[in-house]
Formats: sequence, C-alpha cells, structure tokens
Amino acid sequence: MLSDFFKEKPNDKIWWIENLETRGEYLFSFDKKKIFNMFRDYPHALTKEQKEIFDKEQPYWANFFKDRSVKI
Repeated sequence: MLSDFFKEKPNDKIWWIENLETRGEYLFSFDKKKIFNMFRDYPHALTKEQKEIFDKEQPYWANFFKDRSVKI
C-alpha cells in the first residue's frame, strides 16, 4: 500500500511517496505516474533533465551516489 504523494518543499519538482508496507524504500516521481526507486534507479533510469532536478533538490543523495555517476 502506497501513501499519498508529497513534496519536501512546496516548490520542489520531485514528489515522494512511501510504501507503507516496507521500510527503507525511497520512492519518488516527477509526474505522479512513473515511480522510481532511488536505490535501484538512480541515476541510470532517469533522463538527463530528471537527474539534474534530482541532484539540485537532493544534494545529500546526489553526493551519496556520486560514484554511480562517474563515467568510465
């Protein structure tokens, strides 16, 4: 069962949603239709624009996952 969508700040573009049956799952959306799992999908499942928005609004997580964004 999922919670309602919510934003951390009113002007954010990212919508968060919680799986009420699971702990430690970070789910988010840009359009309330496609839901991303942060640990599984960031950054490879996001478009360039989505990643830029995510990194701007979530600098802590962008830094946490910085090794995932390094191109080899």
